[in-house]
Amino acid sequence: MPITQPVWSIRRICLIFIIGAISLLSILSITIVSIKYNNSFKANSVSQIKHWADVLGNESITYIINAKRQALLDNFTLPAHVPNLNYLHIYKLGNQDEKPTLFYSYKRNQQRTAIAEKSSSIINLQTPKYTDTYLEYMQPIKVENTKIGYIYLQSNNESMTQIRDQLIIISFIVVCIVALIAVFIALRLERYLSAPFYSLASTVQQASRQRNFLQACKAMPYREADILSRNINILFSRMEKRILQLDTAEQQSLEHSQELENKINKRTQALKESNQELLSTLEKLHQFQSQLVESEKMASLGDMVAGVAHEVNTPIGLGVTASTLLADRLDEIKTAFDNKTLKSSQLKKFLNDGSENIAIIYRNLNRAADLISSFKKVAVDQSSEDTRTFNVKELLNEVLLTLRPQLHSLPYIIDIDCPDSLNITSKPGPINQILINLIMNSVIHGFEGKDQGRISITVMSLSNQLNILFKDDGVGVNESIKHKVFEPFTTTKRGEGGSGLGMHLVYNLVTQALGGSILLNSELNQGVSIEINFPFN
Repeated sequence: MPITQPVWSIRRICLIFIIGAISLLSILSITIVSIKYNNSFKANSVSQIKHWADVLGNESITYIINAKRQALLDNFTLPAHVPNLNYLHIYKLGNQDEKPTLFYSYKRNQQRTAIAEKSSSIINLQTPKYTDTYLEYMQPIKVENTKIGYIYLQSNNESMTQIRDQLIIISFIVVCIVALIAVFIALRLERYLSAPFYSLASTVQQASRQRNFLQACKAMPYREADILSRNINILFSRMEKRILQLDTAEQQSLEHSQELENKINKRTQALKESNQELLSTLEKLHQFQSQLVESEKMASLGDMVAGVAHEVNTPIGLGVTASTLLADRLDEIKTAFDNKTLKSSQLKKFLNDGSENIAIIYRNLNRAADLISSFKKVAVDQSSEDTRTFNVKELLNEVLLTLRPQLHSLPYIIDIDCPDSLNITSKPGPINQILINLIMNSVIHGFEGKDQGRISITVMSLSNQLNILFKDDGVGVNESIKHKVFEPFTTTKRGEGGSGLGMHLVYNLVTQALGGSILLNSELNQGVSIEINFPFN
């Protein structure tokens, strides 16, 4: 493989940088000279225009005082001798209103276009105004400190512009020449300085390609390159010795590799068998976990059934008692009617008692129907993950109604803050189970040993996300289990029959069934705060 010379070497870059710096200094010098020349020219132009304004103003005083405008036009030849003068205006002040009027006008070339009067610009032009093409100036004409008029002059700067353009062209040509010389000198010096190093690189590459380090580099023409050549020769000799040592070590390494390969094959086989056992165990673990989740669901549903059955028993019993009493009263009325001993007072009492008994039967049957309907909705939602549209406030009330048999005798308060008109399309089943688990965890674990407690559930809609903030003022979560509260079998009643907080079930329902997120914050003896967010349609 032939040696390829780099496009830009360090030497070349350094040389071009130095010569480029020289070129830059040249440009800066030319620029500074141009600026000073330009400033000097401007100062000189301002001085000249003020001088000629004084001279021409003094020459026109007699004509202005005597109001001899025609004589001024005929005899005033001095403006033609003023260098670079384009226009000259002389204004005469009136005796009454002091308003200047044009008294005399001059333009050097008759083909030039006349310029507008400058009587409205007296204040602005009393300081010389410089532009790229001309300089204009206006000053008052005075006799014994009394203004009798104004003189306006405009001089030509075209010569300065031509000189500046020529200077720019010359500067550009000089810079180009200096740049070309810099590049030429850099290339020549780089070739002279780099040739020995290219030779050394070629020798090193050839030795590396052929793995022959017995050859030696030639002597170099200057000191630095020659020192590098001698050190490369020393390196070659050491590398040759090292290669011999490596060949011997390689042979020994091959023998060891064969032994290691045999050991690895044996251990790989053992590892495959262990992996197979682990996979089998993991599969069983997943099955047990699914069974555990279903068991927890059924246990929760069983507790709910027992509570609802107990709660429904009361209104149904009252309804049966009222209906029995009404039947007895009806038999008495029928007997009295058959015997023709029915009195109006007896009939009136029967009607009043009948109305009361029917009202009792109706209220209790409605109450039982509400409990059964709520239980049915919650039970169906818990056992199903179907999506439907529902009112969130009604869902919360149904959950509390279902839990009332378990909570009505406890001194705990549950506050709900949810908009009445919040309707969403989502999965009510997982939401039901999440709320039941959280409430029962607070009751069983959070309020343990406390005579009172408060649970607050705040629900709001945030950009197609339902936000549920669950708080209680219980004992909080201990730091020892705070980091693993979402793991299975985590409990605060270890050794007392507790199977776990069920927070892993809540976590799975929030993240998997609802596709949301859950965040728990708690300090010991300061309650717990759980924030749940999940999307809805």
